Amino acid sequence: MARKASSKPADSTANLGFEAKLWLAADKLRNNMDAAEYKHVVLGLIFLKYISDSFAEHHAKLQAGEGEYAGANPEDPDEYRAENVFWVPANARWSHLQANAKLPTIGKIVDDAMDALERDNPRLKGALNKNYGRPDLDKHRLGELIDLIGSIQLADVASRSKDVLGRVFEYFLTQFASAEGKNGGQFYTPSCVVRLLVEMLAPYKGRIYDPACGSGGMFVQSEKFVESHGGKLGDISIYGQESNPTTRRLAIMNLALRGIEADFGKEHADTFRVDQHPDLRADYVLANPPFNDSDWFRKDDDVRWQYGVPPKGNANFAWVQHFIHHLAPQGMAGFVLANGSMSSNQSGEGEIRKALIEADLVDCMVALPGQLFYSTQIPVCLWFLTKSKGARTLLSASGEKEFIRARKRETLFIDARKMGTLIDRVHRELTDADIEKIVSTYHNWKHDEELRAKEGKKAGRMYECLEYADIPGFCKSATTAEIAAHGHVLTPGRYVGAEEVEDDGEPFEEKMPRLVAELHAQFAESAKLEQAIKANLRGLGYGG
Repeated sequence: MARKASSKPADSTANLGFEAKLWLAADKLRNNMDAAEYKHVVLGLIFLKYISDSFAEHHAKLQAGEGEYAGANPEDPDEYRAENVFWVPANARWSHLQANAKLPTIGKIVDDAMDALERDNPRLKGALNKNYGRPDLDKHRLGELIDLIGSIQLADVASRSKDVLGRVFEYFLTQFASAEGKNGGQFYTPSCVVRLLVEMLAPYKGRIYDPACGSGGMFVQSEKFVESHGGKLGDISIYGQESNPTTRRLAIMNLALRGIEADFGKEHADTFRVDQHPDLRADYVLANPPFNDSDWFRKDDDVRWQYGVPPKGNANFAWVQHFIHHLAPQGMAGFVLANGSMSSNQSGEGEIRKALIEADLVDCMVALPGQLFYSTQIPVCLWFLTKSKGARTLLSASGEKEFIRARKRETLFIDARKMGTLIDRVHRELTDADIEKIVSTYHNWKHDEELRAKEGKKAGRMYECLEYADIPGFCKSATTAEIAAHGHVLTPGRYVGAEEVEDDGEPFEEKMPRLVAELHAQFAESAKLEQAIKANLRGLGYGG
């Protein structure tokens, strides 16, 4: 489980190369266009470039006609669909767009390309921006943008088209979220927070659900996790919902860029009004719903309100109960909420939280530092819920057994408020080392190391002992009775206590006189400085 940690912030600009240069060039072409609109112009073109590159790669194989492709027709759409490659009609291929990039009609040419892609690929229906021909979009700058995106040379980087353009797409999402500030939070969750959620839940196999999925970052990171642990694309099934139609398009593109299949429901829709997956019981729920949403739709008799009717003025516990409603019997949920959710007693929220705790659903609480999000500077927390705290054995993606101990009536509290590194004046990121510390603490607490050691011995393997221990100021395993004694408040700071101060070994009766003597010496030095300053002022004619 141990992983090499880095002191650099995860996915920070320090780790990026050509993506940052490409962003600076693309941003110059934005001119006076609002970032929220420009986002769809740029990301739509990056997606089109990916689709076209993937098509061209397979087209070259079919044209060569070697091995299994002998006699294949490179202009047959079925040849591409059989390989899970999007069919790109002639007028949507990047070569056609770039050849016409300098024409005043380039806006209409791009719109026609998007129309053709949606027509021939039902998975993309309604996903692409088709507004490049509008009068207020500078066609000269659009042509320059096409040339810029076309300049991404795959030979310059040691990876395939999918990986390169996927990285560019993800980096641009980050930059647009920063440019849009508060509104950026509607479509983007910082990658370090997503990584932390995914690595704590460890979704090796099964159904993953995000009912407020934004641009789909939770799903992308889940697939990365599975593949990095020996699994393969398709080990997880993805279900999402998004109320904003343009953000839903970003999610569809973001996943299609990586060849990930997903079910986003029939349409964009408000999760509380029209649940797109009413019968879904997910193995994992991952979400970053809107914080403290006061403008939400509520039916008082909704079947989801099993632990109490949430207040009309705040949707936090509506989201929590929606997640629980969609969990399978062994399911787990990890999600972001505002800090108030851990302690608020307004409008019945305290009673709902108490009911969740008494039902033994709360597995772990993590307090995060402020300044992680583009949408808010307030600190937030992570909730981890589970429908089953009994002992069980899981198989990882690589087939290795994981032994989970019974932890009934127990909850782990982690206080990570002091973690993270500022990457600019207003934004903070969790480092790889921060993420590793939090994740390993949670998994060590959950795992039955004794059983793991026995199993390893049987298989002729030795495992390093990873037993959990409370760390003052950082983590504490508390019982439900302890939580009840704190009024069912879930703020980690209430439980972890103060960080231990290392004893320097100097007896108090010796230390105190020494410190007092040092203080008097500093007072004397201060008085000397004061006299010197006054003398200088008098010399300048300002003293009395």
